[in-house]
Amino acid sequence: LGADNLLNPLIAERYSAVVGQVCRQAHLEFLRAAELDGEQRLVRRARIYSLLIELAMNTAGLEMDWARVPEAERAKAYKALLEELSSLEAVERGEGGEPVAAAAAVATKLEDMRKVMSSNPRTKSLLAWIAERVRERLDAGAPASSFAREASREIQGTAYYRMSKLGLCRFGNDYALGLRWLRHMGFVQVSTNPVLAAEAYKDDPSLWDRFRDYLRRNPQLLEKVESDPDALAMAATLIALWPNMEVFRPVAYLLDFQDGMISYQLNPNVADSVEGSLRDALRIYTLSEEYFRLYDDYLLWGWPAYMERGRPNIVFKVAGSSEAAIEITRRLESLGIGTNNTVTFTVSQEVQLILAKIEGRVEAVRRGVRLTKVYETNMGGRLEAHLREVKAAELIKTALKQLGDSAEEALAELARKLGVPNPVPGTRWVAPSGWGYDLEASSLEEKAELVASQAYVRSLANQHLAEFLARAGVCGATVEEVMSCLRAWEEAISLAGTLVAQRVWWIFFSDENYGKWISYIVRKYGVTPEQAEEVLSGIDVLPASKRKPADTYLTLARRNMTNTEFPNHQLNVHLEYAEGRVRLEDYDYAVTRSHSPGIVVLLSTMEDFRKAYELTPELASALRDAGVEGVEAMGLGGLKPGEWASFGPRVKTMRGFTNAYNAFRDACVRVARELRRG
Repeated sequence: LGADNLLNPLIAERYSAVVGQVCRQAHLEFLRAAELDGEQRLVRRARIYSLLIELAMNTAGLEMDWARVPEAERAKAYKALLEELSSLEAVERGEGGEPVAAAAAVATKLEDMRKVMSSNPRTKSLLAWIAERVRERLDAGAPASSFAREASREIQGTAYYRMSKLGLCRFGNDYALGLRWLRHMGFVQVSTNPVLAAEAYKDDPSLWDRFRDYLRRNPQLLEKVESDPDALAMAATLIALWPNMEVFRPVAYLLDFQDGMISYQLNPNVADSVEGSLRDALRIYTLSEEYFRLYDDYLLWGWPAYMERGRPNIVFKVAGSSEAAIEITRRLESLGIGTNNTVTFTVSQEVQLILAKIEGRVEAVRRGVRLTKVYETNMGGRLEAHLREVKAAELIKTALKQLGDSAEEALAELARKLGVPNPVPGTRWVAPSGWGYDLEASSLEEKAELVASQAYVRSLANQHLAEFLARAGVCGATVEEVMSCLRAWEEAISLAGTLVAQRVWWIFFSDENYGKWISYIVRKYGVTPEQAEEVLSGIDVLPASKRKPADTYLTLARRNMTNTEFPNHQLNVHLEYAEGRVRLEDYDYAVTRSHSPGIVVLLSTMEDFRKAYELTPELASALRDAGVEGVEAMGLGGLKPGEWASFGPRVKTMRGFTNAYNAFRDACVRVARELRRG
């Protein structure tokens, strides 16, 4: 908070002078701490180190660009901070020992970085990877100054810092931890869901202590454990998200709420209820506004008076799981409360919901409401996972018909090779699906679908699958022929989500169409061109659920695009750059790239891809009204609003989200009951 206060745009031209004042006071406080008892001295000095390190990281990060601090001021301030850290370390060494307070402060920083995804030993986050590299180069005699120097070097060397600095795209974090470090790299958004909220509590169990403290301060929640358990889950989620909002609060103010937004997933149990979702959203918005009115008294002390205090830098994730999402989106946007549509996989869903955003935002801008950045999520990885499952199941079922009496034994053998637990022929199989719930399979067809699920078939180009299909002569006569067939399908399916994101972005935000939509909004709603620009410019496509680096690199765009990234995906994206496999400049506006026509032709043999990629007749008419050309070539077999609820990826995703939410809510209830019992 102290470091972020210095991002005040009013002091940008004198940033180094103000940093110097902080260094002077910090040094004196550090010396005074020598009079304290051992533990008190350690804590006080570690906090001083922490403040100076945070200032150094802000000064090395892209915050300086947002605060418009001149480069000469930034360089001067950064040098002063490193000198001050070194000076304090010298004080500790001069007292006859090691710089223990510096080491303690650095240990806390490293632990904060390593915490991200720490509950999953099979994955490593970009921040954990950076933490290890920094730790290896620490100077034991000067841990704080060497940490600041090495961490700055690592952050500035990431693909994300470089892409953000070049303006190639905006980036968001698809996780609830590690935000300050990512902010330094240029990340400007956080997206979470029930699964990720629960993961945050696993990675950082201290959040449960904060939840208990919150319940003690709000005993009315303990009186509603049975009658309103959702209120407990809401409180627990906010406790995890408010720190994220704090981290991105300076970004929101420095960039006029056109970045720095935190996405909050509304309760999936009421996702299909307009009134239920609006009630939850307004409740959360009010709680957040109350919290940040107080917080802003500190953060924005001395900042320009015209900046509105207390306005939450939050957008609500509205699930495109039914037609209700259209009205929920429109009404929230009309209040100046932003939305991030999620559980969206198809062109027709995303276009329909962007149109709802436009209509709602027009209502707000007419009343003089300053609009915020909002998002249209494209869950490309989940669409691809579903299509892969559909194709794998289709191929496996075809093979089973050819195998006759040996079919179930052959399927069980394939299942064992792919990692399905206990696939005994003649019994009921129960196994994880990879979507956040278990599948139960009794019939041969059900077992084929279980084996084909993403938990076991991550890629169609799988040797075990190829051998199984070749045995039945499906997709080829030899293993080599089958593998060639599977590779072609895998290549096509792995582009399906990107194709959807590219088409949605092209429809609204390409050079060909952006101006047409501005004119359309002016013409249809009677607003000024400036108001129409505010309405449209603040809507970003948000590619999400990434599975491979290309999912990010192929959807880069300088405007109306924010790529949101899982922490382990961030590492994969960075390594592609760090190891020389990509040249970032080659991906400028990569969202406009064309792909082999054969890819779309092959994918279009799948009904669910056509539903994902094509328009509906109603949307085609709306696009023609706006002047978008080439509508006829986009097809009219897209998913209609009445079909959203039954679309495969939606069913699988919402089932997993609902299970995760309910499990998290149950954990919150258990904690509340324990606290109530005393």
